[in-house]
Amino acid sequence: MFKSVLVANRGEIARRVFATARRMGIETVAVYSEADAGAAHVADADRAVPIGPAAARESYLVGDKIIAAAKATGAEAIHPGYGFLSENADFADAVVAAGLIWIGPPSAAIRAMGLKDAAKALMQKAGVPVTPGYLGEDQDAGALAREAGRIGYPVLIKAVAGGGGKGMRKVEAAGDFETALGAARREAKAAFGDDRVLLETYVSRPRHIEVQVFGDAHGNVVHLYERDCSLQRRHQKVIEEAPAPGMDAATREAVTSAAVKAAQAVGYVGAGTVEFIADASQGLRPDRIWFMEMNTRLQVEHPVTEMVTGLDLVEWQFRVAGGEPLPATQAEIGLVGHAVEARLYAESVDGGRFLPSTGTLEHFVLPPNVRADTGVEEGGEVTPFYDPMIAKLIAHAETREMALSELAEACDAVEVWPVKTNAGFLARCLEAPDFIAGDLDTGFIERNLAELTAAPEPSPAALSAAAEAAMMVDESLDPAPSPWRDLAGFRLNAEPESATRLFLHGKPVMARLSETAAPRSALLTEDDEIVVFESGRAFVFASHPPPAGEAGGASDGQIRSPMPGKVTGLSVKAGDKVTKGQGLLTLEAMKMEHALTAPFDGTVESVAVQLGAQVSEGAVLAKLTPA
Repeated sequence: MFKSVLVANRGEIARRVFATARRMGIETVAVYSEADAGAAHVADADRAVPIGPAAARESYLVGDKIIAAAKATGAEAIHPGYGFLSENADFADAVVAAGLIWIGPPSAAIRAMGLKDAAKALMQKAGVPVTPGYLGEDQDAGALAREAGRIGYPVLIKAVAGGGGKGMRKVEAAGDFETALGAARREAKAAFGDDRVLLETYVSRPRHIEVQVFGDAHGNVVHLYERDCSLQRRHQKVIEEAPAPGMDAATREAVTSAAVKAAQAVGYVGAGTVEFIADASQGLRPDRIWFMEMNTRLQVEHPVTEMVTGLDLVEWQFRVAGGEPLPATQAEIGLVGHAVEARLYAESVDGGRFLPSTGTLEHFVLPPNVRADTGVEEGGEVTPFYDPMIAKLIAHAETREMALSELAEACDAVEVWPVKTNAGFLARCLEAPDFIAGDLDTGFIERNLAELTAAPEPSPAALSAAAEAAMMVDESLDPAPSPWRDLAGFRLNAEPESATRLFLHGKPVMARLSETAAPRSALLTEDDEIVVFESGRAFVFASHPPPAGEAGGASDGQIRSPMPGKVTGLSVKAGDKVTKGQGLLTLEAMKMEHALTAPFDGTVESVAVQLGAQVSEGAVLAKLTPA
């Protein structure tokens, strides 16, 4: 076994790998960009090496810098984590050529599975069922449109080199194909440097079922059962669980056997995930599950597999990379209970917009009753340069219903300020009756988006906490006796009651003290605002209303940036006529594209940015004049 390991990644996955390395007595080395100099994963490691500017393409994606860091620190092995260079075959070759141990599959396996069209052709040859579609070399837009018509709408456009939903678009009708193809190609080019696509028939009620596989250098391949990752938004996984609800023995045997066969077909070594799409219109069936792709790395959702099998998958990676055989045979791998994972993102969910949220985590409290894998600590910073996931919360219980309930309670108990999170949204997903009943598919969130993202009102308990905090603040600001304060709660012909007038979202509310209300956590900001945490949200109460006309918006024709980001698309110029809903420009932040549209019919008065510009939240990007 090697004695030291460098993790060519950041955040949560780097910390996760370091944790197992420490337990096994392996020295750890971190790399970090300028934006991550004070990051938690840097503090966790025994040694840390700076590798460049904040932009990933100048730091975490530069293989030569990472290998040089390994050489400089004497690291014997490199673990790529997930994302960044984890599925880069050239980097894997370079690591081995440098005399280092690559903790991942052989580069040949990465290449075989790296291009979706080639991988599907290989799987067809190996006898693994694949989704019907077009895998051809002809990338002419007209040819692709004709193939889409042959397949029949709706169709799914997918980046050949893609993953994680990047470069993927659903197309409902022929008239939408050209626009969707252009968007998919731009996103694929930006994410992978390759704008080629393939087409698939769109399954109306798809479920995302994936199988964790492991192989060693001695020819052994096993599966560690399946996971269900069907709760997605924009093809990004939100909640994952193991085992898959509604999975019977025959279907499990079919899908796990196909996954093992897929791994064997490419001589797989290490941890990998074989992803399948299932037609759930008639429940899970052995003949209605097809191969989609293989992720040749450890997955974000690997903790749910660890919880139901009792195994440490990073330790398995270390041992396999060190030349050892798999630590267990297929017969020795059990499946106990149910595990569910929720991805806690730094984002504003209200209105279903899911905009990235950045800043310093001045208050950051995660629940102690579930496993929390996090890449940040209180006082740390969420920047616009990387993925918005700040933690993973994982619950394991005897039954699925118990695990869902435990995780929902944990999401409700999340306290983060001032960065916004999706904790309340996650809790609502976990508490949704249809989801609890196992009636789910990848369209679940979109169908229920309004309900899942509705902004809730604070409960009487939250108002009571705000009232108590306001009165304590008032006393601390004016310690002198006051007849008005002494009379607080006095009413003629009624029981005494303490109440105070506060403002929530700029609107007045009466916050009343209640001795029977359950306690809520509250804090005071530097601006003398009171933040009360409830249901995974932060309710912000002010003692005074906001100044009139304080904030402009789309109604005045100013198109402002809703987040920090980069301008990746600009489709209008000054003088252009636009209609309500027409796309104006596209911003990219935290690896996602966000389109800004015209709020009304009118004329573009001015455009204040150029393509490629980096903009801050609230910056005016363009101005429109109503028609």
